[in-house]
Amino acid sequence: MRPLLSSWQSSWQFWALLAAVFAALTAIFAKIGVEAVNSDFATFVRTGVILGVLAAILYATGQWQAPGTVPGRTWLFLALSGLATGGSWLCYFRALKLGDAARVAPIDKLSVVLVAVFGAAFLGERLSAANWLGVALIAGGAVLVAYRG
Repeated sequence: MRPLLSSWQSSWQFWALLAAVFAALTAIFAKIGVEAVNSDFATFVRTGVILGVLAAILYATGQWQAPGTVPGRTWLFLALSGLATGGSWLCYFRALKLGDAARVAPIDKLSVVLVAVFGAAFLGERLSAANWLGVALIAGGAVLVAYRG
């Protein structure tokens, strides 16, 4: 029998929940950090920190992969993902500069709704009626949290 922590570490749910915790901290830290600087510069600093941390992780764990071993299609879609991430971060930091973190983050999380729609439309993923109800509830919840009433 595997230790409990080990089974958590191999669970996508564990990592998704941890990602949500870090995303929440990102919003709070970024809102404070963007107060005294331009939002694009703040995004640049954040990106530099991420590059440094990931380089250290790759080095420490021996996971570096020779670029020549990566297929061209993979490079293309990772580059497109990077461009989308950069656009998302620039827009997110600009929104945080202008609005409340408690209202910006839920609208940003409408990405969950869009991923479900795009996954079904472009990747052929199938969601059940209960899944689609959840997607609709997420959309409605995000709008209600962001609503200034």
